[in-house]
Amino acid sequence: MQSFSRGWSFLKQAWQMAFKDKDLLKPSLYALVVGMIVSVIGIIPIIGAAFLFSGSQFGNIIMGLMGAVMIFVQFVVSYVFSAMTVYLIYGYLAEGDGRMDKAWAVVRRDFFDILMLAAASTVVNLLKNAANRNRGRGSIVSGIARGATNLLSALWTEASYLILPAMVIDDLNLKDGMQRILNVTKQNLLLIGISTVGVRWVTGLIGFVLGFGGLVIAIAIGGGAAYLSGGSTVISVIGIAIGALIFFTFVMIASVISSYTSTAYHTCLYIWAREVEKAQVAGQPMQVAAPGPLAAVLG
Repeated sequence: MQSFSRGWSFLKQAWQMAFKDKDLLKPSLYALVVGMIVSVIGIIPIIGAAFLFSGSQFGNIIMGLMGAVMIFVQFVVSYVFSAMTVYLIYGYLAEGDGRMDKAWAVVRRDFFDILMLAAASTVVNLLKNAANRNRGRGSIVSGIARGATNLLSALWTEASYLILPAMVIDDLNLKDGMQRILNVTKQNLLLIGISTVGVRWVTGLIGFVLGFGGLVIAIAIGGGAAYLSGGSTVISVIGIAIGALIFFTFVMIASVISSYTSTAYHTCLYIWAREVEKAQVAGQPMQVAAPGPLAAVLG
């Protein structure tokens, strides 16, 4: 319960920071819009391949490759704008101002490394999907494979949240970023933050509440319009369209809240671990204060 309370407190601290500097939120909004556009564009050739090569082995291979490319592009979009958010938060905490021009420059500098991170995440995602497709076979081997790939996916997801700040803030490539996170983890510099601040629980609950609330409102409006339409197709369609728009609006709000809050949390966590590591290397016994939003939560 204390972990959830601290997660909620951090969310409020992170958003107070965003309200003071609106630039911090821009990348999360950009990621949402660009991600939707990429999804719409990417699904068209997949649907076309499904119609042209339906039921054939060649068609399955083509759709699988297209699906992998789409996953990769989605990861690239997510990491590009998350990298911007990381640098904006770092700039705000270090200099009192997160500048978009510097964030764009950092993304251009680290674009190849971001592509490598997206490629690694794509491979992990494909391994997980492949293992889960064998769920119905029920063999011990497939069960072990599912468990192993699901664990790998969970660990990699958490690791990638921390590797990205290492790449952006310290200008490291993927290999060095992974090594740095491994080193600070071995020294237990990240465990206190991960174990005591339940940001994931809070953002998950907010996502569920907003998603469920949006769905209820959408059904009420769409169903109400259909019931009161008196058989009018136009009114029914308009009601359903309005309901769908409201639902997706709620989902988009939840996505922005989750994306920004999670990125802010892991950025603060990495900055803290980085400063603690520096103090240890310098032989300084003093306790290093966490970045403002995290320090306010941990006391």
